[in-house]
Amino acid sequence: MTAAQGLTHPPGSRAAREGGKRLSAPFSLRCGALLIDYIALIAIIVFGTLIARMLGGGARTAGNSAETIGFIIAIVFAILNLGVLPGFSGRTLGKWATGLRIEQNDGDNIGFGRAFLRHFIGYPLSFFLFGLGFLLVAISSRGRGLHDIIAGTIVVREGSF
Repeated sequence: MTAAQGLTHPPGSRAAREGGKRLSAPFSLRCGALLIDYIALIAIIVFGTLIARMLGGGARTAGNSAETIGFIIAIVFAILNLGVLPGFSGRTLGKWATGLRIEQNDGDNIGFGRAFLRHFIGYPLSFFLFGLGFLLVAISSRGRGLHDIIAGTIVVREGSF
């Protein structure tokens, strides 16, 4: 089955209850969602750095409080956006903006454990394998990357397309 073909939901799953059809998310749309997530994360760090520089902090000032606060806020944002939010809704901010949703293979919500496993174990592992884990999304028949395989998830389009 190709990524363009619809994947029907098993009986009892959320999408089956909604009467929808599950379509694998295209690689380009998934890249856009990831880009949105990381732009938001980097924007927090950049903003904290700019505030630190305006308050007189320099490149040689170790432990500047404004910069440190910016990094702490970025870490909290990453945990909320990549772990907690998908655990509740199946979406990060980027996936919400692009109309995508992370689901278990059977169509159920992923929960916090799978969200943390996917983003904080699967993503780094995919990255450290020279990006090959992410490349699997583009070449696998179901559009799943290494992080999806590890967590038992799939990214689908939300609603009927």
